[in-house]
Amino acid sequence: MRDNGKDAPMRRAVIIGAGMAGLLAARAATASGAVDEVVIIEPDDLADDAPARKGLPQARHTHILMAGGAEAAEELLPGIIRRWLDAGAHRQELTSHMVALSPEGWYRRWKPTGHYLITASRPLLDRIVREQVLTDSRIKLLTGRKVTALLGSSQHVTGVTHSTAHGPDDEPHHLHAAFVVDASGRASRATTWLAALGVTGIAQRHLDTGLTYASRIYRAPAGARHVPVFNVMADPLAGNGRSAVVTPIEGGQWIASLCGIKGSEPSRDAEAFVPFALGLRHPLIGQLLQDLEPLSDVTVSRSTGNGRRYFEKASNWPERFVALGDAVATFNPVYGQGLSVAALGALALQRELHRHGSTAAGVARRVQRAAAVSVDAAWILATAQDIHYTAAHGQKPTRQERLQSAFTSRLSRVATGSAFMADALTDVTSMRRPATRLLSPAVLYAAAVGPLLKPLRGPQLTPAEQRLLGPHHAITPAASS
Repeated sequence: MRDNGKDAPMRRAVIIGAGMAGLLAARAATASGAVDEVVIIEPDDLADDAPARKGLPQARHTHILMAGGAEAAEELLPGIIRRWLDAGAHRQELTSHMVALSPEGWYRRWKPTGHYLITASRPLLDRIVREQVLTDSRIKLLTGRKVTALLGSSQHVTGVTHSTAHGPDDEPHHLHAAFVVDASGRASRATTWLAALGVTGIAQRHLDTGLTYASRIYRAPAGARHVPVFNVMADPLAGNGRSAVVTPIEGGQWIASLCGIKGSEPSRDAEAFVPFALGLRHPLIGQLLQDLEPLSDVTVSRSTGNGRRYFEKASNWPERFVALGDAVATFNPVYGQGLSVAALGALALQRELHRHGSTAAGVARRVQRAAAVSVDAAWILATAQDIHYTAAHGQKPTRQERLQSAFTSRLSRVATGSAFMADALTDVTSMRRPATRLLSPAVLYAAAVGPLLKPLRGPQLTPAEQRLLGPHHAITPAASS
């Protein structure tokens, strides 16, 4: 549907989607000073008591926010990290507060270097952000509506059409705007909307591992305060496609998520949940869970593929339209990158709108390219391991992706025995630094030298953590180096 945009308010932005990407994009638009009004259009009901919603089925699974993403959110919403923590979220220092078995071996728990994760349930993270964003009277949330098309032309987007999200469609409404952001998530119809305006030929890549994800919430054991993240990763090169992670969330609870390839995937069967965890490369997580009280059913998801739309490389791109978050790229949720990529994309939006305004020529392409920096880093890290799954299907890995995978594996192996390499790798995995950090001369030299310490035989556990497990295996003292 086309519209000449002559009546479009020059100081209004429209955000499609009220997930983390959309909420932070709304804040970015007003904080930039480039717009006076923001309308967020969201098809779902966002009642606080809804544990999950149709547009966010992954909400019942493990969610983490990397340091880089948390700090981007903090820049947009000063005080948001403290609000998350006050509501029950946890700050987990890396790598000192993580017990992790990588494909290359157990990571050591080095002294803290400022890297961290924020762990909490997804509903809590979204709710705190939504409450803070909507304190701004310039931002309006319109629920129960779905965007059906973009207005404008292949040169300029001038708004959207929207209609009833559920039930019989009503007459479509036109909403004109000076700027439109698609933050509608993995179900985004941006390529279809753009094609209707004459913008085609957008390159895409897909790598689907065929993994299944199953999650369950448990009551934390008495006295279990300040527990680390526990993570047993898969080793696809060895033919082992099973993994699991346990993180503390609000309300004295833990969330456990299991993952497996086709043929050895976790199921909805509650009785099979702990046995699956006990059958991982190491039984640590099964031992943690076997005596705990479950507080939820098992929730299963098969939406674990990696997908990317290269909007930033489009030969022609309309002014005043941007896509962010999962509308641009989705990643295997095992790596916990999606929320951070969304926050960093919103920060890129704020900075570019502040510098150039919402109607300057080329500003939309500038935002798209700036947001692609964090997408690139996350894509490299996610696909570096996923290309090894024999069940993976989609486009075959490129030569560059295979080289990146081999290089990342080497760095991970060195990081098991080198504090310097662990810090450099965490710089990138925490999304504080771009992937080019790993090409510095010092990192390349450390990669050539190899790990400085012998591999660990088992997890490093403090006495308090050992008591959580019981007498299942011997203690290896926590690293102090």
